[in-house]
Amino acid sequence: MTHVMDFPHVVLVLAFFVLWLSARVSASVRKRRGGLQVGVREDFDVILAATLTLLGLIIGFSFSMAISRYDQRKTYEEEEANAIGTEYVRADLLPAAEAAKLRALLKSYLDQRIMFYKTRDEHHLRQVDTNTVQLQNELWATAQAPAAAQPTPVIALAVSGMNDVLNSQGYTQAAWRNRIPIAAWGLMFMIAIFCNLLIGYGARRPEGEAMLFLVLPLVVSISFFLIAEIDSPRAGVIRVNPQNLLSLSQSLQAR
Repeated sequence: MTHVMDFPHVVLVLAFFVLWLSARVSASVRKRRGGLQVGVREDFDVILAATLTLLGLIIGFSFSMAISRYDQRKTYEEEEANAIGTEYVRADLLPAAEAAKLRALLKSYLDQRIMFYKTRDEHHLRQVDTNTVQLQNELWATAQAPAAAQPTPVIALAVSGMNDVLNSQGYTQAAWRNRIPIAAWGLMFMIAIFCNLLIGYGARRPEGEAMLFLVLPLVVSISFFLIAEIDSPRAGVIRVNPQNLLSLSQSLQAR
């Protein structure tokens, strides 16, 4: 399903326009009403500084959330590669016929996992998910059959490795769905809008500060763009490259 923040460039343009417009509108209102009095100006500056500080903290926390989720996706990609590679070696513990079949299935499964990381097309992704589920069923049936016929500790080790392969895919799926909540994005946008409203309202010479009104909207919009880039697994240019899975695929092909 398409996420609202899967279009970082749209986030950049929309955020900049909305924030800049907020500053301009509040500056026009302030211009018609006249400047702030000295006593009010001091209180206003305190409120403005506190609001800007809060915005900076929230952007920092959101960036940290996005980074932690990105690192989590990279970690699970590595764990998937390790689980598949380990199970490929443990296939030697099964009877020859099942071992050969299991290795062939693991190679096909590895190709599907690589496509999961690389594809951006929703239709293709659904097909990859369907193929992955089908291969998982075949992999489990192949590993489970000799375990049921001859339940030895050695064969149980191969079955345990297959369990790790299946679990690692589930962890990866959960990590890719773990995004910054839409409600958090909405609150962050609202605080940014309030900050720009205060900037425009507190301008001493609104008619001569048009260029200054571009600074905060631009900086905040770039921050939103970067957070959206990192938080989106498939959109933008900052993505998790399945380098461990690709390295494993090359290693298995070489064998």
